[in-house]
Amino acid sequence: MKPLRILFGHRIRDLRRAAGYKQDEFADICGFARSYMSRIETGGANPSLDAIEVLAVALKVEVRDLFPD
Repeated sequence: MKPLRILFGHRIRDLRRAAGYKQDEFADICGFARSYMSRIETGGANPSLDAIEVLAVALKVEVRDLFPD
């Protein structure tokens, strides 16, 4: 089983792509560096609760929707 941060990152990537954003564009919307956004999406970063909230707002979803079932 993959670690939660990897599953979370893949979920963020899938939602970002579905919303039609390129990674650098989405990072700008969130106020994150592109490198940090990349690390989130690959599971290399462990985002804070504040960062998770920023991602949810930018994607226009509830925080719970960012986590895989």
